[in-house]
Amino acid sequence: MSENKITTLFLDIGGVLLSDGWGHQFRQQAADKFNLDYAEMNQRHRLLFVVYEEGRITLDEYLDRVVFYQERGFTPGQFKDFMFSLTTADTNMITLIRQLKATYQLKIFAVSNEAKELNEYRIQKFQLNQLIDFFISSCYVHVRKPDEAIFKIALNGVQVPANEIVYIDDVQMFTEIATGLGIRSIWHKDYLSTAKAFAKLGLPIE
Repeated sequence: MSENKITTLFLDIGGVLLSDGWGHQFRQQAADKFNLDYAEMNQRHRLLFVVYEEGRITLDEYLDRVVFYQERGFTPGQFKDFMFSLTTADTNMITLIRQLKATYQLKIFAVSNEAKELNEYRIQKFQLNQLIDFFISSCYVHVRKPDEAIFKIALNGVQVPANEIVYIDDVQMFTEIATGLGIRSIWHKDYLSTAKAFAKLGLPIE
């Protein structure tokens, strides 16, 4: 097998295939919609988001501590419905990855920081389980980027050499960590530059 042959893609989800799951802009939108003090909510979020994304607390527990620590004029269900509704898809990127998988018979692994309930909603809503073969999400493996351990878990799981893998992420530091482990990486900024990067790696799409 050629040293340069690519057999596997590692993908981030939020910022690559979909919008972020619960980024600061979405938290601001939620604060505006439900008339919350964003600064206070965000301070509480910052104290909890690591254990939340590592799957060590549930979404209900997270919301109890970040939003519903006092009486509100809306329900947890209403708040969760709004959280879920914020996710949008990058259809160009989803199409690109689907075309790459079909054309080059690639295995696709998600390596992402995702909280369990949002992750599972997003997978089902956008049918990511029809595109991605396996999900190495922080909520399942209880470790999150930038800890390189999550990449080592992915490498152990896929059982192919690092030089057969390409990793795509919109966070430059995370691509640098993957590169340090011998994984060729693409710092995703937009569809066009990422498609060109794939072509330079020998994976062009017509």
